[in-house]
Amino acid sequence: MTRHRNRPSRRAVLAAVGSTGLTLGAGCVGGGEGGTGGEGGEDGSKDGTGDEDGSASDTDDWIASANNYDGVVDRTGESTVTVGVGAAEGLAFEPAAVRVSAGTEVVWEWTGEGGQHNVVEEAGRFESDLHREAEASFAHVFEASGTYRYICTPHQASGMRGAIEVVE
Repeated sequence: MTRHRNRPSRRAVLAAVGSTGLTLGAGCVGGGEGGTGGEGGEDGSKDGTGDEDGSASDTDDWIASANNYDGVVDRTGESTVTVGVGAAEGLAFEPAAVRVSAGTEVVWEWTGEGGQHNVVEEAGRFESDLHREAEASFAHVFEASGTYRYICTPHQASGMRGAIEVVE
């Protein structure tokens, strides 16, 4: 097979595509300006809402495109709330968005469907290990009010995302 001088090799094209994907993917997971110890709300946001620019509509738009999203499920007043990981054919959280009271423990429980999943909050305030098995679980207690957006890293491009809204 003859190589053309003006055409890059298959290896060069694959390397470029892979680098671009990693660069773009890193921006999706990072917390940007928000984060612990930064200016703004106790949760690292600009106004305590969990959104970096303080806009509730940003979270509304973001969660509206999540798999399995059917509105915010109100679980205020409950001390422990469970969220399924790998629901709805394996690529969703169930419920995708939930409202809880400050001090609530949220427990993510793996369904065993959809391959390996994890739970990663955008600004890095919590992160689980990757799990595949149905017995796996991860818990986090939400003390500060605000909105916490999270993803499954391996399936974020497939719409596996969720949100916890914490109210006083």
